[in-house]
Amino acid sequence: MSVLGVHPVDTFEGVSDATDFSLVLGGPLYQLFRRAHLSGDTLELLHRRIIGIVLVVWLPLLVLSFLAAPGAPVSISFLRDLDTQVKFLVALPLLISAELMVHLRTRSVARNFLSRHIIPPSDLPRLHDIVRAAKRIRNSVAIEVALLVCVFTVGHWLWRSQTALTSNSWYAVAEGGRWSFTVAGYWYAFVSIPIFQFLLLRWYMRLLVWGWFLWRVSRLDLQLVCTHPDRSGGLAFLGKSAYAFAPILLAQGTLLAGLIANRVLFEGADLLSFKLEAVTLVSFFVLFVFGPQLAFTPKMALAKQAALSEYGLLATDYVRGFEEKWVRGPSATRQDLLGTADLQSLADLAGSFDVVREMRFVPFGWRDVTRLALTTIVPLAPLALFEFSPEDLIFRLLKIVI
Repeated sequence: MSVLGVHPVDTFEGVSDATDFSLVLGGPLYQLFRRAHLSGDTLELLHRRIIGIVLVVWLPLLVLSFLAAPGAPVSISFLRDLDTQVKFLVALPLLISAELMVHLRTRSVARNFLSRHIIPPSDLPRLHDIVRAAKRIRNSVAIEVALLVCVFTVGHWLWRSQTALTSNSWYAVAEGGRWSFTVAGYWYAFVSIPIFQFLLLRWYMRLLVWGWFLWRVSRLDLQLVCTHPDRSGGLAFLGKSAYAFAPILLAQGTLLAGLIANRVLFEGADLLSFKLEAVTLVSFFVLFVFGPQLAFTPKMALAKQAALSEYGLLATDYVRGFEEKWVRGPSATRQDLLGTADLQSLADLAGSFDVVREMRFVPFGWRDVTRLALTTIVPLAPLALFEFSPEDLIFRLLKIVI
Protein backbone atom coordinates (compact mmCIF):
# COMPACT_ATOMS: atom_id res chain seq x y z
CA MET A 1 0.00 0.00 0.00
CA SER A 2 1.55 3.31 -1.03
CA VAL A 3 1.56 6.47 1.05
CA LEU A 4 -0.10 9.71 -0.14
CA GLY A 5 -1.27 8.04 -3.33
CA VAL A 6 2.27 7.49 -4.70
CA HIS A 7 2.52 4.35 -6.78
CA PRO A 8 5.20 1.88 -5.75
CA VAL A 9 8.11 1.60 -8.16
CA ASP A 10 7.53 -2.10 -8.75
CA THR A 11 4.25 -1.18 -10.50
CA PHE A 12 6.37 -0.60 -13.62
CA GLU A 13 8.79 -3.51 -13.34
CA GLY A 14 9.41 -5.27 -16.63
CA VAL A 15 8.19 -2.42 -18.84
CA SER A 16 11.45 -0.54 -19.36
CA ASP A 17 12.38 -2.44 -22.52
CA ALA A 18 8.95 -1.85 -24.01
CA THR A 19 8.97 1.86 -23.19
CA ASP A 20 12.57 2.66 -24.13
CA PHE A 21 12.58 4.56 -27.40
CA SER A 22 15.87 5.30 -29.10
CA LEU A 23 15.59 7.79 -31.92
CA VAL A 24 18.66 6.38 -33.68
CA LEU A 25 18.78 2.59 -33.15
CA GLY A 26 17.05 1.64 -36.35
CA GLY A 27 16.64 2.21 -40.05
CA PRO A 28 18.37 0.79 -43.14
CA LEU A 29 21.55 2.84 -42.69
CA TYR A 30 21.89 1.68 -39.08
CA GLN A 31 21.57 -1.94 -40.22
CA LEU A 32 24.12 -1.32 -43.00
CA PHE A 33 26.62 0.06 -40.49
CA ARG A 34 26.14 -2.99 -38.29
CA ARG A 35 26.74 -5.42 -41.18
CA ALA A 36 29.80 -3.43 -42.26
CA HIS A 37 31.16 -3.63 -38.68
CA LEU A 38 31.05 0.15 -38.39
CA SER A 39 28.63 0.03 -35.48
CA GLY A 40 27.58 -2.24 -32.65
CA ASP A 41 24.06 -2.83 -31.43
CA THR A 42 24.18 0.34 -29.30
CA LEU A 43 26.28 2.54 -31.61
CA GLU A 44 29.70 1.42 -30.47
CA LEU A 45 32.69 1.90 -32.81
CA LEU A 46 31.99 5.59 -33.31
CA HIS A 47 35.56 6.25 -34.46
CA ARG A 48 35.17 3.68 -37.24
CA ARG A 49 32.07 5.36 -38.60
CA ILE A 50 33.64 8.81 -38.56
CA ILE A 51 36.88 7.68 -40.18
CA GLY A 52 35.11 5.44 -42.70
CA ILE A 53 32.67 8.09 -43.93
CA VAL A 54 35.28 10.86 -44.00
CA LEU A 55 37.56 8.60 -46.08
CA VAL A 56 34.76 8.13 -48.60
CA VAL A 57 33.62 11.75 -48.91
CA TRP A 58 36.82 13.75 -48.32
CA LEU A 59 39.94 11.74 -49.17
CA PRO A 60 39.03 11.08 -52.85
CA LEU A 61 38.48 14.81 -53.30
CA LEU A 62 41.95 15.55 -51.96
CA VAL A 63 43.58 12.93 -54.20
CA LEU A 64 41.61 13.72 -57.36
CA SER A 65 42.00 17.48 -57.00
CA PHE A 66 45.79 17.03 -57.10
CA LEU A 67 46.09 14.18 -59.59
CA ALA A 68 43.52 15.45 -62.08
CA ALA A 69 43.79 19.23 -61.88
CA PRO A 70 41.51 21.17 -64.27
CA GLY A 71 43.09 22.55 -67.43
CA ALA A 72 41.75 26.06 -66.87
CA PRO A 73 43.29 28.18 -64.10
CA VAL A 74 41.30 28.14 -60.89
CA SER A 75 41.10 30.75 -58.16
CA ILE A 76 39.99 28.37 -55.41
CA SER A 77 42.00 25.24 -54.68
CA PHE A 78 40.62 22.31 -52.71
CA LEU A 79 42.46 23.07 -49.48
CA ARG A 80 41.47 26.75 -49.62
CA ASP A 81 37.78 25.89 -49.95
CA LEU A 82 36.78 26.49 -46.34
CA ASP A 83 33.18 25.47 -46.90
CA THR A 84 34.23 22.00 -48.07
CA GLN A 85 36.79 21.49 -45.31
CA VAL A 86 34.36 22.58 -42.60
CA LYS A 87 31.52 20.53 -44.06
CA PHE A 88 33.40 17.21 -44.22
CA LEU A 89 35.98 17.52 -41.44
CA VAL A 90 33.89 19.27 -38.77
CA ALA A 91 30.15 19.21 -39.46
CA LEU A 92 30.04 15.63 -40.77
CA PRO A 93 31.82 14.11 -37.73
CA LEU A 94 29.47 16.12 -35.49
CA LEU A 95 26.41 14.70 -37.24
CA ILE A 96 27.76 11.16 -36.87
CA SER A 97 28.80 11.53 -33.22
CA ALA A 98 25.44 13.13 -32.37
CA GLU A 99 23.81 9.71 -32.72
CA LEU A 100 25.50 8.38 -29.62
CA MET A 101 24.59 11.42 -27.51
CA VAL A 102 20.98 11.39 -28.68
CA HIS A 103 20.74 7.68 -27.95
CA LEU A 104 22.12 8.03 -24.42
CA ARG A 105 20.09 11.09 -23.44
CA THR A 106 16.69 10.44 -25.02
CA ARG A 107 16.12 6.68 -24.94
CA SER A 108 14.82 6.77 -21.35
CA VAL A 109 12.46 9.73 -21.80
CA ALA A 110 9.38 7.52 -22.22
CA ARG A 111 10.37 5.46 -19.19
CA ASN A 112 10.81 8.65 -17.14
CA PHE A 113 7.14 9.46 -17.65
CA LEU A 114 6.39 6.20 -15.87
CA SER A 115 9.05 6.18 -13.18
CA ARG A 116 8.06 9.72 -12.20
CA HIS A 117 4.37 8.66 -12.20
CA ILE A 118 3.43 11.33 -14.72
CA ILE A 119 1.68 8.71 -16.84
CA PRO A 120 -0.61 6.43 -14.80
CA PRO A 121 -0.47 2.62 -15.20
CA SER A 122 -3.85 2.72 -16.94
CA ASP A 123 -2.24 4.58 -19.89
CA LEU A 124 0.67 2.14 -20.21
CA PRO A 125 -0.84 0.28 -23.21
CA ARG A 126 -1.31 3.58 -25.05
CA LEU A 127 2.31 4.53 -24.35
CA HIS A 128 3.46 1.17 -25.72
CA ASP A 129 1.44 1.81 -28.89
CA ILE A 130 3.07 5.23 -29.30
CA VAL A 131 6.57 3.78 -28.89
CA ARG A 132 5.87 0.99 -31.40
CA ALA A 133 4.48 3.45 -33.94
CA ALA A 134 7.49 5.76 -33.54
CA LYS A 135 9.85 2.82 -34.05
CA ARG A 136 8.05 1.83 -37.24
CA ILE A 137 8.55 5.31 -38.65
CA ARG A 138 12.18 5.35 -37.52
CA ASN A 139 12.85 1.98 -39.20
CA SER A 140 10.99 2.80 -42.41
CA VAL A 141 12.84 1.79 -45.58
CA ALA A 142 10.47 3.89 -47.69
CA ILE A 143 11.34 7.07 -45.80
CA GLU A 144 15.10 6.64 -46.24
CA VAL A 145 14.63 5.82 -49.94
CA ALA A 146 12.56 8.99 -50.27
CA LEU A 147 15.38 10.94 -48.62
CA LEU A 148 17.82 9.55 -51.18
CA VAL A 149 15.55 10.57 -54.04
CA CYS A 150 15.22 14.04 -52.51
CA VAL A 151 19.01 14.34 -52.23
CA PHE A 152 19.63 13.55 -55.91
CA THR A 153 16.87 15.84 -57.14
CA VAL A 154 15.96 18.80 -54.94
CA GLY A 155 19.17 18.57 -52.93
CA HIS A 156 21.39 18.65 -56.01
CA TRP A 157 19.46 21.58 -57.47
CA LEU A 158 19.66 23.55 -54.21
CA TRP A 159 23.39 22.94 -53.93
CA ARG A 160 24.14 24.11 -57.47
CA SER A 161 21.82 27.15 -57.29
CA GLN A 162 22.35 28.30 -53.71
CA THR A 163 25.66 27.15 -52.22
CA ALA A 164 28.05 26.22 -55.04
CA LEU A 165 30.75 28.75 -55.84
CA THR A 166 30.41 30.87 -58.99
CA SER A 167 34.17 31.23 -59.60
CA ASN A 168 36.47 28.72 -61.26
CA SER A 169 37.31 26.26 -58.55
CA TRP A 170 38.80 22.83 -57.99
CA TYR A 171 35.44 21.15 -58.70
CA ALA A 172 33.94 23.22 -61.56
CA VAL A 173 35.28 25.55 -64.28
CA ALA A 174 33.61 27.66 -66.96
CA GLU A 175 34.10 26.25 -70.46
CA GLY A 176 32.36 27.71 -73.48
CA GLY A 177 29.93 29.72 -71.41
CA ARG A 178 28.80 26.79 -69.26
CA TRP A 179 30.02 25.17 -66.09
CA SER A 180 31.58 21.74 -66.23
CA PHE A 181 32.75 19.51 -63.40
CA THR A 182 36.32 18.42 -62.97
CA VAL A 183 37.09 14.78 -62.13
CA ALA A 184 37.10 15.71 -58.43
CA GLY A 185 33.94 17.72 -59.03
CA TYR A 186 31.99 14.68 -60.19
CA TRP A 187 32.86 12.81 -57.00
CA TYR A 188 32.01 15.91 -55.01
CA ALA A 189 28.64 16.50 -56.70
CA PHE A 190 27.42 12.89 -56.94
CA VAL A 191 29.03 11.14 -53.96
CA SER A 192 30.27 13.49 -51.24
CA ILE A 193 27.49 16.08 -51.28
CA PRO A 194 24.67 13.48 -51.53
CA ILE A 195 26.08 11.49 -48.60
CA PHE A 196 26.32 14.61 -46.49
CA GLN A 197 22.86 15.83 -47.46
CA PHE A 198 21.37 12.40 -46.77
CA LEU A 199 22.81 12.32 -43.25
CA LEU A 200 21.57 15.87 -42.65
CA LEU A 201 18.06 15.16 -43.96
CA ARG A 202 17.99 11.97 -41.92
CA TRP A 203 18.50 14.07 -38.80
CA TYR A 204 15.69 16.41 -39.82
CA MET A 205 13.44 13.39 -40.27
CA ARG A 206 14.43 12.08 -36.83
CA LEU A 207 13.64 15.43 -35.23
CA LEU A 208 10.21 15.33 -36.85
CA VAL A 209 9.69 11.80 -35.49
CA TRP A 210 10.76 13.02 -32.04
CA GLY A 211 8.28 15.89 -32.25
CA TRP A 212 5.51 13.51 -33.31
CA PHE A 213 6.39 11.17 -30.44
CA LEU A 214 6.24 13.96 -27.86
CA TRP A 215 2.97 15.26 -29.29
CA ARG A 216 1.39 11.82 -28.93
CA VAL A 217 2.66 11.48 -25.37
CA SER A 218 1.29 14.92 -24.48
CA ARG A 219 -2.20 13.65 -25.36
CA LEU A 220 -2.10 11.04 -22.59
CA ASP A 221 -3.60 11.54 -19.14
CA LEU A 222 -0.64 13.34 -17.58
CA GLN A 223 -0.49 13.58 -13.80
CA LEU A 224 1.56 16.76 -13.38
CA VAL A 225 2.82 17.82 -9.94
CA CYS A 226 2.61 21.60 -9.84
CA THR A 227 4.60 21.83 -6.59
CA HIS A 228 7.56 20.03 -8.18
CA PRO A 229 10.73 22.08 -7.52
CA ASP A 230 11.72 21.95 -11.21
CA ARG A 231 9.01 24.62 -11.84
CA SER A 232 7.77 22.53 -14.77
CA GLY A 233 5.32 20.19 -13.08
CA GLY A 234 7.92 17.41 -13.11
CA LEU A 235 8.64 17.69 -16.88
CA ALA A 236 11.99 19.51 -16.73
CA PHE A 237 13.74 16.30 -17.80
CA LEU A 238 12.28 16.95 -21.26
CA GLY A 239 14.00 20.33 -21.46
CA LYS A 240 17.30 18.79 -20.41
CA SER A 241 16.93 16.02 -22.99
CA ALA A 242 17.11 18.71 -25.70
CA TYR A 243 20.82 19.09 -24.93
CA ALA A 244 21.29 15.80 -26.77
CA PHE A 245 20.76 17.68 -30.04
CA ALA A 246 23.53 20.20 -29.34
CA PRO A 247 26.02 18.55 -31.78
CA ILE A 248 23.44 18.89 -34.58
CA LEU A 249 22.97 22.59 -33.87
CA LEU A 250 26.74 23.03 -33.64
CA ALA A 251 27.05 21.37 -37.05
CA GLN A 252 24.43 23.74 -38.49
CA GLY A 253 26.32 26.76 -37.18
CA THR A 254 29.54 25.34 -38.62
CA LEU A 255 27.94 24.90 -42.05
CA LEU A 256 26.78 28.51 -42.12
CA ALA A 257 30.19 29.71 -40.96
CA GLY A 258 31.93 27.82 -43.79
CA LEU A 259 29.50 29.14 -46.38
CA ILE A 260 29.89 32.74 -45.18
CA ALA A 261 33.69 32.41 -45.10
CA ASN A 262 33.75 31.31 -48.74
CA ARG A 263 31.46 34.15 -49.80
CA VAL A 264 33.58 36.76 -47.99
CA LEU A 265 36.96 35.41 -49.11
CA PHE A 266 36.26 34.50 -52.73
CA GLU A 267 33.25 36.57 -53.78
CA GLY A 268 33.86 39.78 -51.82
CA ALA A 269 30.64 39.63 -49.83
CA ASP A 270 30.18 41.85 -46.80
CA LEU A 271 30.28 39.89 -43.54
CA LEU A 272 27.58 42.02 -41.90
CA SER A 273 25.19 41.29 -44.76
CA PHE A 274 24.73 37.80 -43.30
CA LYS A 275 23.25 39.00 -40.01
CA LEU A 276 19.74 37.97 -41.04
CA GLU A 277 20.92 34.48 -42.02
CA ALA A 278 22.64 34.04 -38.66
CA VAL A 279 19.61 35.16 -36.64
CA THR A 280 17.28 33.02 -38.77
CA LEU A 281 19.49 29.96 -38.36
CA VAL A 282 19.65 30.23 -34.58
CA SER A 283 15.94 30.98 -34.20
CA PHE A 284 14.82 28.22 -36.54
CA PHE A 285 16.87 25.39 -35.09
CA VAL A 286 16.29 26.34 -31.46
CA LEU A 287 12.56 26.34 -32.26
CA PHE A 288 12.98 23.06 -34.16
CA VAL A 289 14.42 21.42 -31.04
CA PHE A 290 12.24 22.99 -28.35
CA GLY A 291 9.09 23.51 -30.42
CA PRO A 292 7.77 19.93 -29.99
CA GLN A 293 7.82 20.38 -26.23
CA LEU A 294 5.23 23.14 -26.57
CA ALA A 295 2.71 20.32 -27.07
CA PHE A 296 2.73 19.99 -23.27
CA THR A 297 1.83 23.65 -22.71
CA PRO A 298 -1.98 23.22 -22.66
CA LYS A 299 -1.79 20.45 -20.05
CA MET A 300 0.71 22.42 -17.97
CA ALA A 301 -1.43 25.58 -18.10
CA LEU A 302 -4.55 23.70 -17.03
CA ALA A 303 -2.68 21.94 -14.22
CA LYS A 304 -1.27 25.24 -12.96
CA GLN A 305 -4.66 26.91 -13.05
CA ALA A 306 -6.25 24.05 -11.11
CA ALA A 307 -3.39 23.96 -8.58
CA LEU A 308 -3.59 27.70 -7.97
CA SER A 309 -7.28 27.36 -7.29
CA GLU A 310 -6.83 24.37 -4.97
CA TYR A 311 -3.88 25.82 -3.07
CA GLY A 312 -5.63 29.18 -2.86
CA LEU A 313 -8.63 27.52 -1.21
CA LEU A 314 -6.37 25.50 1.10
CA ALA A 315 -4.39 28.62 2.03
CA THR A 316 -7.56 30.59 2.74
CA ASP A 317 -8.88 27.92 5.10
CA TYR A 318 -5.54 27.50 6.85
CA VAL A 319 -4.83 31.22 7.24
CA ARG A 320 -8.34 31.84 8.58
CA GLY A 321 -7.83 29.13 11.20
CA PHE A 322 -4.35 30.45 11.97
CA GLU A 323 -5.63 33.97 12.57
CA GLU A 324 -8.49 32.78 14.74
CA LYS A 325 -6.09 30.77 16.86
CA TRP A 326 -3.05 33.05 17.06
CA VAL A 327 -4.12 36.56 16.06
CA ARG A 328 -7.63 36.97 17.43
CA GLY A 329 -7.20 34.47 20.25
CA PRO A 330 -6.30 35.20 23.88
CA SER A 331 -3.06 37.17 24.31
CA ALA A 332 -1.64 34.46 26.54
CA THR A 333 -1.84 32.00 23.67
CA ARG A 334 0.22 34.20 21.35
CA GLN A 335 3.29 33.89 23.57
CA ASP A 336 3.73 30.32 22.38
CA LEU A 337 3.56 31.24 18.65
CA LEU A 338 7.30 31.12 17.96
CA GLY A 339 7.57 27.63 19.29
CA THR A 340 4.64 26.10 17.47
CA ALA A 341 4.61 24.03 14.30
CA ASP A 342 1.69 26.09 13.02
CA LEU A 343 4.05 28.92 12.04
CA GLN A 344 6.33 26.54 10.14
CA SER A 345 3.32 25.00 8.40
CA LEU A 346 2.20 28.47 7.35
CA ALA A 347 5.65 29.13 5.86
CA ASP A 348 5.63 25.74 4.10
CA LEU A 349 2.22 26.43 2.65
CA ALA A 350 3.37 29.82 1.39
CA GLY A 351 6.45 28.20 -0.15
CA SER A 352 4.32 25.58 -1.93
CA PHE A 353 2.01 28.29 -3.24
CA ASP A 354 5.01 30.22 -4.58
CA VAL A 355 6.29 27.11 -6.39
CA VAL A 356 2.90 26.66 -8.07
CA ARG A 357 2.76 30.33 -8.99
CA GLU A 358 6.26 30.17 -10.52
CA MET A 359 5.52 27.04 -12.52
CA ARG A 360 6.33 27.52 -16.21
CA PHE A 361 4.03 26.69 -19.10
CA VAL A 362 6.83 24.86 -20.94
CA PRO A 363 9.18 22.04 -19.83
CA PHE A 364 12.28 24.17 -20.48
CA GLY A 365 13.67 27.46 -19.21
CA TRP A 366 15.48 30.43 -20.70
CA ARG A 367 18.80 28.93 -19.62
CA ASP A 368 18.12 25.84 -21.74
CA VAL A 369 17.21 27.98 -24.76
CA THR A 370 20.25 30.23 -24.30
CA ARG A 371 22.66 27.31 -24.11
CA LEU A 372 21.48 25.78 -27.37
CA ALA A 373 21.36 29.18 -29.07
CA LEU A 374 24.97 29.85 -28.05
CA THR A 375 25.95 26.36 -29.24
CA THR A 376 24.51 27.17 -32.66
CA ILE A 377 26.14 30.59 -32.98
CA VAL A 378 29.59 29.79 -31.53
CA PRO A 379 31.03 28.60 -34.90
CA LEU A 380 30.24 32.04 -36.35
CA ALA A 381 32.47 33.81 -33.84
CA PRO A 382 35.79 33.27 -35.74
CA LEU A 383 34.27 35.15 -38.69
CA ALA A 384 34.81 38.33 -36.68
CA LEU A 385 38.47 38.05 -37.69
CA PHE A 386 37.42 39.15 -41.19
CA GLU A 387 36.41 42.53 -39.73
CA PHE A 388 38.91 42.95 -36.87
CA SER A 389 42.52 42.01 -36.31
CA PRO A 390 43.20 39.52 -33.47
CA GLU A 391 44.69 42.31 -31.36
CA ASP A 392 41.72 44.62 -31.94
CA LEU A 393 39.28 41.79 -31.22
CA ILE A 394 41.01 40.91 -27.94
CA PHE A 395 41.04 44.58 -26.93
CA ARG A 396 37.30 44.92 -27.63
CA LEU A 397 36.53 41.76 -25.64
CA LEU A 398 38.61 43.01 -22.70
CA LYS A 399 36.69 46.30 -22.73
CA ILE A 400 33.42 44.37 -22.47
CA VAL A 401 34.66 42.11 -19.69
CA ILE A 402 36.50 44.75 -17.66
